[in-house]
Amino acid sequence: MRPSAAIAPLAAPDSRERLALLLESTGEGMFGVDMDGRCVFINRAGAQMLGYAPAEVLQRNMHALIHHSHPDGRHYPESDCPIFAAFRQGLPCRIDDEVLWRKDGSSFAAEYSSHPIVEQTPDGPVTTGAVATFVDISRRKEAWALLRGINAQLEARVEERTRQLRELAAHLETVRETERTRIAREIHDELGSLLVALKLDVGWLGKRVADKPELQCKCQGMGGLIDRAVDNVGRIITDLRPSILDHQGLWAALEWQAQEFAASASEIEVDLRVHVAAGVAPPEGGRAIAVFRIFQEMLSNVARHAQARRLEIRITVDDPPDPALYVELRDDGVGATPEALNASRSYGVMGMRERAAQFGGRLAIDGAPGAGTVVRLQMPLQVPLHEGSAP
Repeated sequence: MRPSAAIAPLAAPDSRERLALLLESTGEGMFGVDMDGRCVFINRAGAQMLGYAPAEVLQRNMHALIHHSHPDGRHYPESDCPIFAAFRQGLPCRIDDEVLWRKDGSSFAAEYSSHPIVEQTPDGPVTTGAVATFVDISRRKEAWALLRGINAQLEARVEERTRQLRELAAHLETVRETERTRIAREIHDELGSLLVALKLDVGWLGKRVADKPELQCKCQGMGGLIDRAVDNVGRIITDLRPSILDHQGLWAALEWQAQEFAASASEIEVDLRVHVAAGVAPPEGGRAIAVFRIFQEMLSNVARHAQARRLEIRITVDDPPDPALYVELRDDGVGATPEALNASRSYGVMGMRERAAQFGGRLAIDGAPGAGTVVRLQMPLQVPLHEGSAP
C-alpha cells in the first residue's frame, strides 16, 4: 500500500513509510521545507486545507505559495516570515493572528507553529530545514468575534444600567437633602417658636408664684426641661441640615464638624489642620453637601470602629486655576483588611465612594490590622456647566 502523503527522499524507505503514516494520522496540516524554503513533504490534511494535491506543492517555495500576503492584502516579505525564521535563525514560533492562502486565491485564519529540523553530523548539529504545522481557525475566530460582540453589548448594558442607577441615587439623594432642609426649617420655625413661647410662659408663671416655693421649684424644673428640649431641637436641626453650611460655607462647616467631633470624642486626641488657598470660594449645592456628608461618615466610622487614641485630620484646598479639595483622616486604631474595606456589604464605604464619584471625586482607604486606617478624599472644585445644584 502506497502512502498518500507526498514525501521527498529525506530518509530511508522504511523511515519515510513510517513518517508518511504518522503524517496521515493527524488532522492538522503539516509540511516541511529545506534551507531554500522549498516544500519537501506535506500531508494530505494540509494539502486539502490549501486546495492543492500533495504533488503540486512539492519543491514549491511555501512562503510564496501560501504566506505571501497579510490579511489586508499587503505584501508579506519572505524575510519577515516566522516559518522561515525557524531554519534561518533557529527561532521556533507559534502564530495565531495571520492567514494562509489557498490555491483559489482565498485565505483563511490560521494558527501555525514552526520548528527547525536539526540533524546531528560528525561536525555537530546542522539545521537542514523546518517543519510547520497549521490549522484552520476561521470558526474559532468567528466564535471569538461573536463572543466579543456579545460581551461588548453586555458591558454597554451594564454601563448604561450603572449610569441609570447612579443618576437615580443622585436624584434620591437630592430629594432626601431637600426633605431634610424642609423638615429642619419647619422644626425651627414651628417647634422652635413654640418652645420659646413656652419658656416665656413658664418664666411668667414662675414670677407669680414666688411666694409658693413648691410651685416655683416646679416652674424652674419645667424651664430646665424646656431648655433641654431647645438644645435637642437645635441638635436635630443641625443633623438634618447644618445652618453653618448655608451661612458660612463648606470650609467653615468642615472645621466646625471636626471641632464638634473632637469635643464629643474626648478619648481621642484630634490634630486638625486646615489650609485653604487664597481666592478659592467654597462650592455650593450638591457638591458641598456631598463633601460634608462624606466627612461626617468618615468621622462616624472612626468613632464607631477605629478604637483609636489619636486622629489626624488634614483639610487642604489647592491654588487656582484648578483647585481641588483634599481631606485626609489618619487614625492609629485597630485597622482593617483591604477585603473588609472593599466587601460588598460595606455600605458606608460604598456610599462615600458613590457620593464622591457623582461629582468627579475619588475616595481611597488604606488600612491593615493593627496599623490604623487612612481615608483620603479628593474632590475637584471646578463645577461643570451642566452640573445641577442640590438644595
